[in-house]
Amino acid sequence: MTLTTTNIEALLVLCQEGNRMAQLEVYNRYQQAMYNAALRIVKDTAAAEDVMQESFITAFDKLHTFKGTASFGAWLKRIVINNSIVQYRKAQRFQQVSDDGLAEEADDFTEDHVDHSQVQARKLLECMEHIHENYRRILTLHFIEGYDYEECCEILDISYANCRTLISRAKESLRKKLINA
Repeated sequence: MTLTTTNIEALLVLCQEGNRMAQLEVYNRYQQAMYNAALRIVKDTAAAEDVMQESFITAFDKLHTFKGTASFGAWLKRIVINNSIVQYRKAQRFQQVSDDGLAEEADDFTEDHVDHSQVQARKLLECMEHIHENYRRILTLHFIEGYDYEECCEILDISYANCRTLISRAKESLRKKLINA
């Protein structure tokens, strides 16, 4: 059994006992990954934040049902995904779009309205496609999915030192690609 698994299991026991500090630690470890998962489904930052927080509340309330057959992160992500789908469906029910003025807005669009952060993000993702597969995988897990080093180690079945080295080398490789792009 890995150190990460042991740590999370000990934290979960404390969470079941109502230890708020343990709950905060679990929240801090998983919140970014769960937020990213929710955001990909609901496509709204405020709604994703709400879904993530509600999912943690549900998880802490239902922690006694966690059997340990899958990792805690996978169990929690399932809760987040289910809550995100419910939220997305609710939002879709009430979303009505009228096409009045859409043609006029399209005509008014100029190059000044380009979102430069979107352009930079697109360039970054394009450069990520040209780095080594292992580098791309670790950067995606860490920066896009929001997993911490310990979770990346568990997912990729590598040591903590190897994970840190791999992320460092991956960032340097991506940096070089961005400079040359």
